[in-house]
Amino acid sequence: MGKSFKDWWASVPEEHKKKAKGNDDWNANKPILNEINYVLVMLNLEGKHNLMPSGSDLLSWVGNGEIDAMRQIKK
Repeated sequence: MGKSFKDWWASVPEEHKKKAKGNDDWNANKPILNEINYVLVMLNLEGKHNLMPSGSDLLSWVGNGEIDAMRQIKK
């Protein structure tokens, strides 16, 4: 078993966290894959590959409900 989303998120630089979340309230909504993707791109561009989660970590976060692949608008 790999890292949990919370463990990985704690290792992400603060400036990336702020830009990825924007005005999204993660207390009311789960993080979505697009927000996580922003952080992954920034880490890759900075050469911080050691901070990037594995593909199996990403799949497990979506599969076990730690993050959402997309936001469902409740009617």
